[in-house]
Amino acid sequence: MAALGDLIQIDDGTVLVCGQELDVGRGQPDVANALVHRVGDTLVLVDTGVTAAFRAALREATERVGHWSRALVLTTHGHLDHVGNNDLADELGVPVEHYVPALDLDQMRDPASYWVRSFERIAGLAPLPAPPVLAGQVVSLFQPMRPFGATTRTYEERPLEGIRIGSLRFTGWTFADGAVRVLRSQGHCAGHVIVHLSDCGVLHLSDEGNGPCGAMADADQLKIQTVLGAVALLFEEGEATLLTDGHTFAVRRGAEVVPYLEGLLEQATALQEAALGLTGESGQVRPSAFTTRYAEAAAELGVGGANPNAMFAAMMAVNQLRELGLRPESGDVDAPWSRPPLHNP
Repeated sequence: MAALGDLIQIDDGTVLVCGQELDVGRGQPDVANALVHRVGDTLVLVDTGVTAAFRAALREATERVGHWSRALVLTTHGHLDHVGNNDLADELGVPVEHYVPALDLDQMRDPASYWVRSFERIAGLAPLPAPPVLAGQVVSLFQPMRPFGATTRTYEERPLEGIRIGSLRFTGWTFADGAVRVLRSQGHCAGHVIVHLSDCGVLHLSDEGNGPCGAMADADQLKIQTVLGAVALLFEEGEATLLTDGHTFAVRRGAEVVPYLEGLLEQATALQEAALGLTGESGQVRPSAFTTRYAEAAAELGVGGANPNAMFAAMMAVNQLRELGLRPESGDVDAPWSRPPLHNP
């Protein structure tokens, strides 16, 4: 099991810096993995994690990849565990560009409000404090939190590009003469991107593979599943050979990648089928009861995901109800959910 700050050497110019899992009870923030890569004379950092210890590991990794005279810092999305050390860009001592997704700026500026919105949906569904209290507790774990630097800009300030990789077409942005491709995915949260490093064959999925059902309020289940299928095809066509992500602390290579991604897609369909069965013939269910049974079904199916806990299980359950087309019948805590009538009464 990797420990916080462990370095996995992928090749002479590429290092995966390992993070850690979330443990709110122990006051431990989750820290996302980061990629450190050199292409030509350019240092590429994909995410910066959080905590001073992880920052030190990032600095060590930048010394392992060879000489560089400029730097490119790429933020895959605005969640706290990915952005806390972004101001490291200001300390590299070379010309730097730093890009973040425009759709995630609000949560980066005001993470407490973002998490309150996510937790309000599960009030009463899990034995958790009130949403503002819980959001404050979670956000306070991620220190120091410096998501912006002097050079920070949004990707969307650059012209959007059509990017062809093998038989697939994406939209996004390219850097380092096309060796670094930032591809829009927007499934795990509103602004999410994935990163393809073509010269070393690495595809960094970041958090798009965090389980078969996205948990956050701005998650898009269709986009998650679409990007998993697209990335599997990139590996089938040999356009990528190594898969990294934000939270599994490993490098997946070659033939193991496609079965892994197909497994996530199979889990998504199996979990949705199980959820459909839990709503019963009436199509009406109380979310508290559904959440308990949904977590049991996920365990029976062997469905995991990053940072499994009651909080994220409840968030996934609410998203799954919406994915099935159910809506709350009122604003009361634990009000029944059902399908809206197809015809006006």
